[in-house]
Amino acid sequence: MTTIKGPAIFIAQFMGPDAPFNNLRNICEWASGLGYKGVQLPTLDANFIDLQKAAESKTYADELKGIAGEFGLEITELSTHLQGQLVAVNPAYDLLFDGFAPEAYRNNPKARQEWAVQQLKYAAKASQNLGLNASVTFSGALIWQMMYPWPQRPAGLVDTAFDELAKRWEPILNVYDECGIDLCYEIHPGEDLHDGITYEMFLEKVNNHPRACLLYDPSHFVLQCLNYLEYIDNYHERIKMFHVKDAEFNPTGKQGVYGGYQNWVDRAGRFRSLGDGQVDFKSIFSKLATYDFKGWAVLEWECAIKNSADGAKEGAGFIKDHIIRVTDKAFDDFASSGGNDDFNKALLGIK
Repeated sequence: MTTIKGPAIFIAQFMGPDAPFNNLRNICEWASGLGYKGVQLPTLDANFIDLQKAAESKTYADELKGIAGEFGLEITELSTHLQGQLVAVNPAYDLLFDGFAPEAYRNNPKARQEWAVQQLKYAAKASQNLGLNASVTFSGALIWQMMYPWPQRPAGLVDTAFDELAKRWEPILNVYDECGIDLCYEIHPGEDLHDGITYEMFLEKVNNHPRACLLYDPSHFVLQCLNYLEYIDNYHERIKMFHVKDAEFNPTGKQGVYGGYQNWVDRAGRFRSLGDGQVDFKSIFSKLATYDFKGWAVLEWECAIKNSADGAKEGAGFIKDHIIRVTDKAFDDFASSGGNDDFNKALLGIK
């Protein structure tokens, strides 16, 4: 077993124009002051990382590591959530997702997708230069808007969509394999990979690619009423990253999983700061330790009620208190009677 690393923090929800959230150095100093040991970096803001430069220059990558190191931090992983979303976009979402790409690629889905694919490839090499072993992304979605089969889906539509999804992702996965990086899909509503079944469908289409791995985030499973503990039992061999995020689901006689088009604070299912929701983190940390998870426990703060400053401050201590420092001996070693092969055979009556 391995003691999980942490606490770390995903800084996407904190980045902004004002100090201390306006560049890598400032946000590292802030995170360190709260007790974090690692930062997980989004890759679209050059104030935090120039992704292409990090892919092409080991010296620059070392400089980024050095900035984090000044404050006793490590860069844990890189995130390409927004770029990954653009690898596969149904035309129904073109206008909405154009905002994820630089202006030069908007209103041009083909160019936008090519840009996104290149971004993913840069992230693989940048991760290698930074000495990392995993990176997180979204799968994108070709048929999410057809999740609920009404009108009924045409025969073969799902296979066609997943064939295309695999066609787009397999060359990217090969680049990650060349760089020695696990590409972890965050299983998430809005993506074609949104639960265990859809992940397995994708995995089959990419021939069980060894780098097609998982980021585990139980909050999304609470909102889907999916058994998030059993999920670890099913997929622990593929889970290489962990977002520590809380959520709650409180259905009423008027509202359930779909939320009635309400804002987050008024939905039956909503994200909460750590400890304010319903996720059984004690069991999660125990399972991950038992399955020898070797990654980081990374806070992803999203809450419909509590402010981010308090969420970040409380999150560091919450994660630290839940990390299990695994034992290096059996609790009943004191009662051991020793033994060797001859002793064991004698004990069993074997001559």
